[in-house]
Amino acid sequence: MSSNSDNTTILAENKVLILYILTRIQSDIKQDDLLKIINLINGINYFDFKQILSDLIDSNLVGTYTKDEEPVIRITSEGKNAFALTKDVLPGIIKLKADSVFQKVFPNIEEESSISAEFIPKSENNYTVKCKIVENNETIFEVKSFVGSRDRAKRIIDNWNNNATKIYPKMLNLLLNEEENKEKPIA
Repeated sequence: MSSNSDNTTILAENKVLILYILTRIQSDIKQDDLLKIINLINGINYFDFKQILSDLIDSNLVGTYTKDEEPVIRITSEGKNAFALTKDVLPGIIKLKADSVFQKVFPNIEEESSISAEFIPKSENNYTVKCKIVENNETIFEVKSFVGSRDRAKRIIDNWNNNATKIYPKMLNLLLNEEENKEKPIA
């Protein structure tokens, strides 16, 4: 009987922990990124996390929607109210660990999500490649191109992910017609 009680306590703690982290984020986050944070705090497995998150979504404590063609989640006002009422369920040691993990991991997650690239197959020899930069939940730069092979699509994505901070300013300069080696007019 105590095992059932322990499971109920753990379930409640995990729900409150997710709400706690979402109140700290105060913006959108991908489910996989939230799982990374929660897993580092308490070692929760993927299936338990998905079940708990599904319960929170069904209870309207967490909202889910698509932003820039990607599914994201965010705490709702009902979720903030529920957290305020249940925050004492979260043991101090877990809250302390959550704060520590959050401070170390979240900046990296934000940075990772700020530069992204994907390719979508349209047919065997036709791929759409989309590269973008997001800051403060706003897409500040996005380029979409069509390429004729999976290999080229993959190379573009790898290059963007590794060099976006160099490519973006060059592309912006080209668009503004401010390239360093301007051609001189023929006299």
